[in-house]
Amino acid sequence: MDTLAAQLLSRRVLEMEESATLKMAQLARNLASQGHQVINLSLGEPDFDTPVHIKEAAKKALDDGYTKYSPVAGLVELRQAIVRKFKRDNDLDFSINQIVVSNGAKQSLANLSLALLNEGDEAVILAPYWVSYYEIVRLGGGKPVVVKAGIEQDFKVTPEQLEAAITPNTKFVLFSSPCNPTGSVYSKEELKGLADVIARYENVFIIADEIYEYINFTDQHASIGAFDNVRERTITVNGFAKGFAMTGWRLGFLGAPAWIAEACTKIQGQITSGANTFAQKAGAYALEADLQPTYQMRDAFQRRRDLTLQLLEDIPGMLCNYPQGAFYVFPDISYYFGKTDGNTIIQNADDLAMYILEQAHVAVVSGSGFGADECLRISFAASDEELIEASRRIKGALGKLY
Repeated sequence: MDTLAAQLLSRRVLEMEESATLKMAQLARNLASQGHQVINLSLGEPDFDTPVHIKEAAKKALDDGYTKYSPVAGLVELRQAIVRKFKRDNDLDFSINQIVVSNGAKQSLANLSLALLNEGDEAVILAPYWVSYYEIVRLGGGKPVVVKAGIEQDFKVTPEQLEAAITPNTKFVLFSSPCNPTGSVYSKEELKGLADVIARYENVFIIADEIYEYINFTDQHASIGAFDNVRERTITVNGFAKGFAMTGWRLGFLGAPAWIAEACTKIQGQITSGANTFAQKAGAYALEADLQPTYQMRDAFQRRRDLTLQLLEDIPGMLCNYPQGAFYVFPDISYYFGKTDGNTIIQNADDLAMYILEQAHVAVVSGSGFGADECLRISFAASDEELIEASRRIKGALGKLY
């Protein structure tokens, strides 16, 4: 950045970190444009197409004239479907005025940050965390307070850790389950332990990001908002990108206390207004149509998880947990810190991610952007052939380090 830009741009932009996942994806595209065969395992995007019945619903909506502005909070039809979905799948009781549909779950999170945080307020973020949590909190004027769990805890924070992080300035606790980047899933019992801590602090809210709900390899997804002692203080965020392979449709939603939902609608009305109208029609249909295509995608991801873990076991220094959801593995790769190939010295996960990109032409993401400097995020939202070849390349590149 040149000096003039640094002088004229806002501190907000200058102090904001770029998304680590998007940055690595761009680096991978740059390398591919030079003629290299790059395998991109950096983005959190299903490699499946949107199910046909959902696309057909969008086409019908277009033919039916759903091409105009929608209400800021979303079409009534979609919000009603979300109310029913929350009750059916999550034991969450919302009315339509408690639902806000946004341009992706990321906007839902940004709306909440802007609605709830004042300067000096603290937001407890359970780490490893999705890359944008930290900067979204800062954008809202809040102070991120990171509580980290390592691989020895299956990347899951304990109630004792959470208790120690809460202060009189804490406004909310933010986490995802199933988790991006670790794939860890909090059980109902583990969520109850966290809920019991938060319940003791009457002005602390919970923001539960459940975007990976349908990519869950356990018997049942659990929602922290279903516990009576935190039911009225939990905001549940979800969307269509992962479970329905609708990343480009930009459609997310939240369920919250009515006054918080109203505040989010007010903010959204000044920034983007309502989400894509015909996408919302398709989303309403998706929630209440046959979920078999979603379950088939989930089963494919579970099989790929097993394949990926098997492949990584063959690479020295890749210490993995056993992810129970999402489509990532998050190996601890600190074994390689301090090693060199004679030219490059690996000091941290950033160095190793770049080394793998440059030497193996495989894009993975450093754990530093997720609050875990000792790890890499590897997506298995790719074909078996790509996963096998990527593993072969990574093993070869890492084998040159000593």
